Amino acid sequence: MDLDNYNDQGFFSQWRDKALNSLDKYRGMGIRVLLHNFFSLSILQAANYLLPLIILPYLVRVIGVEKLGLIVFAQAVISYFNILTDYGFHLSATRDIAAARADMDKVSVIFSSVMVIKSVLLVAGFGILLILVYLFDKFSADATVYLLTYGTVLGNYLYPIWFFQGIERMKYITVLSILGRVIYIILLLIFVHQENDYIIVPLLNSIGMVAAGILSMVIAIVKFKVKLQFPAIADMWDNFRRSSQFFLSRVAASADSSFNTVILGLFTSNEMVGYFAAAEKLFVAMRNAFMPLVQALYPYMANRSNVPLFRKVFYVSVAAAVVLSVLMLLLSDVVIGLIFGAGFELSSKILRLFSLGVPFMMASILLGYPFLAALGHESYANYSVAIGSVTHLVLISALIPIISPFVVAAAMVFTQLLVLVIRIGGIRKHHLWQLA
Repeated sequence: MDLDNYNDQGFFSQWRDKALNSLDKYRGMGIRVLLHNFFSLSILQAANYLLPLIILPYLVRVIGVEKLGLIVFAQAVISYFNILTDYGFHLSATRDIAAARADMDKVSVIFSSVMVIKSVLLVAGFGILLILVYLFDKFSADATVYLLTYGTVLGNYLYPIWFFQGIERMKYITVLSILGRVIYIILLLIFVHQENDYIIVPLLNSIGMVAAGILSMVIAIVKFKVKLQFPAIADMWDNFRRSSQFFLSRVAASADSSFNTVILGLFTSNEMVGYFAAAEKLFVAMRNAFMPLVQALYPYMANRSNVPLFRKVFYVSVAAAVVLSVLMLLLSDVVIGLIFGAGFELSSKILRLFSLGVPFMMASILLGYPFLAALGHESYANYSVAIGSVTHLVLISALIPIISPFVVAAAMVFTQLLVLVIRIGGIRKHHLWQLA
């Protein structure tokens, strides 16, 4: 498939092209590029929203909520190795490549530096996992599940999303991500038909991600002429050092996602993890509905600092988040019932609690990296997450004797509100909202 000539057919494609053509007069401001990336990422997030609605209900019905909980718990544990391997490059490398994309030699140095560092972290992470699964009974009982799930780390390592974001060619991210998901679903439907087949679910997921990762590397090297090389130690150290604060922020942010699943898995049961995961996946889907905008805004604001446009986007997005929150509060029983079937009333109640945090989450995300970090105030974007997450960790730790999916969901909503307050404080202090 020629991705440069890739085009969606039908009504959406016609509407998109008309919208983009009507904005030709704004090309100098880069708005056409922003919207093109937004449309590409919207397709991706639509797929990310719809495809799990195929996967999760199927898995619940075939392998049961207990085995689903085990797989989700393993994914939560392995997500920390994804964070380690990524090391914040999804933000730092995106910004560096966006600034240097006119010079492919410089881009190649950045690309190679990041990949060498990630290679070392990938191997180190696997070594840590081996120690974990063979020394601790909680993990050794299902060691195969964790080892197979680590394949997703390899796929993530091979998939340089940060490169495509930096050069603002989001359609590659869209096509490749959907391709990986489709491969996974097809394999799932072919090979998973009974409860005992749960053991191959993480393998099939890893195969889909690795396939997409390999193809993405080929495109970066062949299509965009990225030259792999062994960069100077000084260049690698500089990239590693500057990405450290983003890595720490990502670790802190995981307290609102993977950490919660891990805590539930350690102190409750796989069934509770399964019920929590059903609600959380829909909560994440609500968040992901806005992520194309966030991902497209970050390189755009880093290059152009168009605060007036950002303000308009912010107000419209938060209003949409409020509407979505209200709808989910009213329709949670219907939505959960349609997707997961009977017996998931607990998930419906958890989802209603999650829905309260959607507006806070949307405002907080938009004011973080697409705004504060893009305008040179990374400290507020990073440390607001760190402060909120430390508070979250302390709160969850204090509540372990009464830990439940409801306690975790309430703590997540509170953390989002706290991060939002800190980021608003940073914007007010530096008078960023009034910039022309």
